This record gives sequence, C-alpha cells and structure tokens, in this order.
Amino acid sequence: MGSLEFATCDLCDTHKNDSSGVFRVLPPVFPDFGGVKKFSGPVTTIKCFEDNSLVKAAVDSPGLGRVLVVDGGASLRRALLGGNLGAAAARNGWAGVVIDGCVRDLAELAQCSTGIRALAAMPLPTEKRNEGQRDVPVQVQGVWIRPGDWLYADEDGIVVVDAGSKAR
Repeated sequence: MGSLEFATCDLCDTHKNDSSGVFRVLPPVFPDFGGVKKFSGPVTTIKCFEDNSLVKAAVDSPGLGRVLVVDGGASLRRALLGGNLGAAAARNGWAGVVIDGCVRDLAELAQCSTGIRALAAMPLPTEKRNEGQRDVPVQVQGVWIRPGDWLYADEDGIVVVDAGSKAR
C-alpha cells in the first residue's frame, strides 16, 4: 500500500497555488464507509452506471495496493459495492475504493480492512449487464482522474496527483 506518511491538509498547503491541474481536490461529498480511514495508492478506474459487473471483476483481482476509482455517474439509485465486494477488495490487497455512487451493507463494509468512500448508502443492488469501461479517464464530481494518478485519502478529504508527479 502507498506510504501513509501524508496528510491531505499538508498536501493542500504545499500545492494550494497549483493552477496546472496536476494537483486536484475532490469535493467533500465522500463519507467513509470502510474499516481503513487513511489510504493512498495508484489509481485504477472504472466507468459504469448502475451495473457493478466491472467493479466485481476488479475487486476479485489482485489490488497490489492500488485504489479503485469508480465513476458511477453519481447515481443514488443503486449500490455499486456491498459487503461481499468490500471483503473481496480487502482480501485481494486493494488500498481503497472511491465510488461516485452508492454502497450497501454498511455494517459489513465497516469491518473491511480497506478504505471505502462513496456518496451515500442505498440498499438496492445493481443489475449485472457487463457494461462499463475499465482504465479510462473518468470525471468524478467534476474532477478528472486518470489511471496511474496517485490518490490520497484521509479524515480531511481526498486529493489526486498526476501520475508523473507524485506529491509527497
């Protein structure tokens, strides 16, 4: 997993005048649902809408300390991650999962030894249609995130840094 010797506030202090787009801060709309509050790692992306087929495939594969960022179109109608997939993410070495969408099985997610952030809880599951894209640039709450970018999340928020210039 990525180095946990960081604080998003310190990163923001260092990069507050960055206008290049290399350093980006996600809006404060992602409450914590996982058992790990602070996580970081290189990003893998999924773009899907109310279909978590690709999310399941990702968390069932080796995470290698990466962070899975899911552009779920900010849908509040279906949960893209639940207890079983949260447990798979933890078991397979994912540092964290950030979902622009919903999760379910909150008691189970809180027991997962991985970071999990999402917009809200929604008990309704998705349909499985095998639709979506993996490892493509995604826009999460208006912020572009690309595969290989580095994501840092802690109690204060979530920041993303371009792959070629990992902030410390």
